[in-house]
Amino acid sequence: MSDNKREQERTELYRTIWALANELRGSVDGWDFKQYVLGMLFYRYISENLTTYLNKGEWDAGNTDFDYAKISDEEASSVRDDIVQEKGFFILPSELFGNLLNRIKKADKDAKEKDGKEVEVADLDENLNEILQTNFKNIEASAIGSPSEENFKGLFDDIDVNSNKLGPTVIKRNKRLKKLITVIGDMELGNYQDNSIDAFGDTYEYLMGMYASNAGKSGGEFFTPQEVSELLTKITLVGKTEVNKVYDPAVGSGSLLLKFAKILGKENVRNGFFGQEINITTYNLCRINMFLHDIGYDKFSIEHGDTLVDPKHWDEEPFEAIVSNPPYSIRWEGADNGTLINDPRFSPAGVLAPKSKADFAFIMHSLHWLATNGTAAIVCFPGIMYRGGAEQKIRKYLIDNNYIECIIQLPDNLFYGTSIATCIMVLKKSKIDNSTLFIDASKEFTKATNSNKLDPKNIANILNAYTSRKSKDHFAALVKQEDIEKEDYNLSVSTYVESEDTREVVDIAVLNEQISQIVRRENTLRTEIDAIIAEIEEA
Repeated sequence: MSDNKREQERTELYRTIWALANELRGSVDGWDFKQYVLGMLFYRYISENLTTYLNKGEWDAGNTDFDYAKISDEEASSVRDDIVQEKGFFILPSELFGNLLNRIKKADKDAKEKDGKEVEVADLDENLNEILQTNFKNIEASAIGSPSEENFKGLFDDIDVNSNKLGPTVIKRNKRLKKLITVIGDMELGNYQDNSIDAFGDTYEYLMGMYASNAGKSGGEFFTPQEVSELLTKITLVGKTEVNKVYDPAVGSGSLLLKFAKILGKENVRNGFFGQEINITTYNLCRINMFLHDIGYDKFSIEHGDTLVDPKHWDEEPFEAIVSNPPYSIRWEGADNGTLINDPRFSPAGVLAPKSKADFAFIMHSLHWLATNGTAAIVCFPGIMYRGGAEQKIRKYLIDNNYIECIIQLPDNLFYGTSIATCIMVLKKSKIDNSTLFIDASKEFTKATNSNKLDPKNIANILNAYTSRKSKDHFAALVKQEDIEKEDYNLSVSTYVESEDTREVVDIAVLNEQISQIVRRENTLRTEIDAIIAEIEEA
């Protein structure tokens, strides 16, 4: 199959998924309903993942008639401990997504065939929510006491199968859940044997992007557009074909971290993927996203909590690659917490980020956890580049210690929920010179329906300017440390990169001749009109 044909099929699949997701949600807000769609997608994925893994093992051993989905729960339980050690979780055959789907389809078929008309099927209409809740709890419980316990704990908490939002009665809620399971089950997402399981991860990313774009600010806080993720990732990977560990202090749905798996191959992120997220729902979605992209439980550590005051990865830092799109100018404890000024992440600057604007707290945290040979690429609110007070003092610290390698001005309207033209700050601890590169990429975009996009050519242009590290009229400026100091440590790209004057140059001589022609023509017309009027009066 050609790449073009495959892309067409994938696009059609995405359209179908989005239409069905909207049809299914009913009265549930789209951003809230995503938990049900993505959670059920995850339930299907881990069921197929486990089944394929166990079937392949038996088939390779010569037992080609084996099918894990068809054996008894009792027989499966005998190898439970071994499976948990290898896969991180366990699902009884009777609790597999596929077997539940078959039950639903058989019940619906029986109902339609009985007396030639549809009748209620009490078992699933009345009990499906309980069955799902039991299955989810059993999956989570299977990891208790194993190294994967933290990765599965509370993973299904946000899929509330008893929520009134799904319907006012149990039967109506279960009918919607039945339809959701059927829709997810009928999606053509490939299978493990054909190495096309990435469709699960791609589908997740597509749905997250669509939900975020339709949810406005609430969705945009947790999802970075894929092309921006690609740019950030490639910036940190210049000159590298592998990294030890990657980290995002405001990990959201995990899309930034997973770009490393896509660009490098997950095996080339040698020691795994690390991140922290303060929002519990998004934290759960991020862990689901890791599994859907086939990242093993022993290869990622996603933690829940406030990174700025309670960071969870002290034992894993430093990190060779750090990427992040932290929330813009949010409040944090700052000076209200007397211990933070002595925190080794913040104390070197001698001042804390303002309580009302935590942007530089994320930057200082990332810098402290950055490896000596590493690179951090952080999306920033533009105001932090020029505001005074504590933020100016932190900029001074960063420039005086030669930590800022590059500032990139991005186009406006790239991100969900905001039209602001954001920036990227690139940090390094081992720079090759005492200058900072400023790139004006504000015109590097392609117009889309509701937003601007970075296409491959735009990304390539930005990366070429970043890697060449040379001044270029109206696009890039390599600025010495002392020149930045003269500008009071203002880091706005427009301070150093002069915008191109696109106004049309006017030739005064030509303009005067055109005016003269207009005047002569006007005089001629006036004479002709006067003659016509005179003729009329004589008549």
